[in-house]
Amino acid sequence: MSGRNGLTYAEAGVDIDAGNALVERIKPAARRTARAGAMAGLGGFGALFDLKAAGYTDPILVAATDGVGTKLRIAIDTGHVDTIGIDLVAMCVNDLVCQGAEPLFFLDYFATGKLEVDQAARIVEGIAEGCLRSGCALVGGETAEMPGMYSEGDFDLAGFAVGAMERGADLPRGVAAGDVLLGLASDGVHSNGYSLVRRVVELAGLGWDAASPFGPGTLGEGLLVPTRLYVKPALAAIRAGGVRGLAHITGGGLTENLPRVLPEGLGAEIDLGAWTLPPVFRWLAETGGMEQAELLKTFNAGIGMVMVVAPDRAGALTDLLGEMGERVVSLGEVIPGQGVAYSGQLS
Repeated sequence: MSGRNGLTYAEAGVDIDAGNALVERIKPAARRTARAGAMAGLGGFGALFDLKAAGYTDPILVAATDGVGTKLRIAIDTGHVDTIGIDLVAMCVNDLVCQGAEPLFFLDYFATGKLEVDQAARIVEGIAEGCLRSGCALVGGETAEMPGMYSEGDFDLAGFAVGAMERGADLPRGVAAGDVLLGLASDGVHSNGYSLVRRVVELAGLGWDAASPFGPGTLGEGLLVPTRLYVKPALAAIRAGGVRGLAHITGGGLTENLPRVLPEGLGAEIDLGAWTLPPVFRWLAETGGMEQAELLKTFNAGIGMVMVVAPDRAGALTDLLGEMGERVVSLGEVIPGQGVAYSGQLS
């Protein structure tokens, strides 16, 4: 070749060697998530999964994808990136289980302007931890180094999960008036509503390193508590019998998400006095001057998952979930009508 100018891809801002170093660094974390059906480790052009080896005879596949939203901004600004990967996994697999599916494998997409191997490894190790806790294998992903696309230190994340269930086991199924609504407590704000959260923090004039006004540690740490993973207890409840529907309480809150699992002609009645509003939501509401209706359609308000269960199974399922570490509240019941009717006040 003539007229060569000596330019390299690294000089253009993309370091292939750093990418290779990251893959080697995260291989042990991915190996920890191996499960029945996963057939290969990281590094190939694609990932293989054997449904028969996973125990399925007539499977239906279910897929979900999601991100973490502007909660990423807090993780980036504080440098606390170790648990944001758990959020990413939870936002995908908690949706899968609402269909009645067991999460089988997970892939991630990590994009940044300049790859910092240590930061990226901490993020992916968090993703692996989320996979381990939900019983799915981390089988691959994509690391995209894109100079000029992101400001220094910024990154973006997306997740992709695939699950399976036997044919005929899909949810919701058989929901009827009189069914009991069991609420599973959240671990905080989870991963929705953070544009409003950040606006409230701005109004309060606080930095992420300020003492948390609603709990121990700093404000940033309090808002980065990862999304709770409901997969294993939810699957245990489904297998025990009596679960007719599951609603993951994400963007839209109870007001928008619960009706998604109710058939036409049925609504939900919820007693707001059945549980105590966690301090983080009380602080957000009071600082932002939020109306109760706004809080309930923006945040989970302390309830991260709702199970619609047969009335004669409510007690046994409450006990089972409690034994698995869930904090369970009887919220109300399914009623004729549409939408969610609230009684009482959050307290």
